[in-house]
Amino acid sequence: MTNVVNLRMARKRRDRALKEQAASENRALHGRPKAERQRDRIEAERAADFIDGHRRDRTDPQQPR
Repeated sequence: MTNVVNLRMARKRRDRALKEQAASENRALHGRPKAERQRDRIEAERAADFIDGHRRDRTDPQQPR
């Protein structure tokens, strides 16, 4: 005698496995800890401030020419 397979449950099980696989791939590609993202953002802001502070011509409309 054979086992009866509930197709609805099998389909849901397959879909969950596919979603979990896609999620793990995305975590590997895009997942970074919050502290690492914040550190990169702060470093970028510091670099932009440094460059802006050393410009010869200021494009700030509130400063006199």
